[in-house]
Amino acid sequence: MKLCVIIPAAGRSERFGRDDKLSTDLGGRAVLLRTIECFARRDEVSSIIVAGPPGELDMFKDRFGAALGFHGATIVEGGHAGRWETVKHALAHVPEDATHVAVHDAARPNVTDELLDRILVAAGTLPAVVPSMSLSSTIKRIDPGSELDAGESGDVLADAILGDAGRLAVAARPIERTIDRTTLVAAQTPQVFQQGLLQRAYDQEQLDHATDDAQLVEELGETVHVVEGDPGNIKITTRRDLDLLRALLKSQPRPRPAGDPFGS
Repeated sequence: MKLCVIIPAAGRSERFGRDDKLSTDLGGRAVLLRTIECFARRDEVSSIIVAGPPGELDMFKDRFGAALGFHGATIVEGGHAGRWETVKHALAHVPEDATHVAVHDAARPNVTDELLDRILVAAGTLPAVVPSMSLSSTIKRIDPGSELDAGESGDVLADAILGDAGRLAVAARPIERTIDRTTLVAAQTPQVFQQGLLQRAYDQEQLDHATDDAQLVEELGETVHVVEGDPGNIKITTRRDLDLLRALLKSQPRPRPAGDPFGS
């Protein structure tokens, strides 16, 4: 297997806050560098492509270029429209001799070798493989268009004088029904595909609706298989996710590769 890894890193990370999520320190190293290290040490990985923000690519290269280059990664321009466009741009740079392509979230920096072993062994036999987690919570379908304030309200005189000041607002939506969770899983990354299959998936006309790469492969009529994921394979979306991952890692960095001059 000759695996090319695509890391889409062009998003704005609006739910994380003002700081640059990928530059945030995680146990002595920037989040993005920790993510890259998960793959750089694998023998199956022949190339790594990081697709950065198109409007700020020079700043992105100034921030990460040296460290990413040390790990053999190539920086290319991502897309404006969304993750799908960023992956499509990166696919144009995949080496022809790559047999497989993995697409992995830039903000999932805790991919273990055990997880990669499962995915890559399966990908040696199957054309499309996705790690996933079974759902343990009861799943409810709600009506997103119907919302009421179940907070501290009802005192007409107080509201007339004070308005909403000091009143706790609680948004509540009605449940439509309970979903059978036994047929549902939560997909993770890296998602691994035979190169030709993923290229065909991204040659389709309608791409902007897809929330992951496997969905586009499914829409070709091809079968995507899931393997067991890892609960520690957390995607950092909000600061709470970062806090959880720091607690999980106990703020201890992975051993730095010999001669690695780059920290956070």
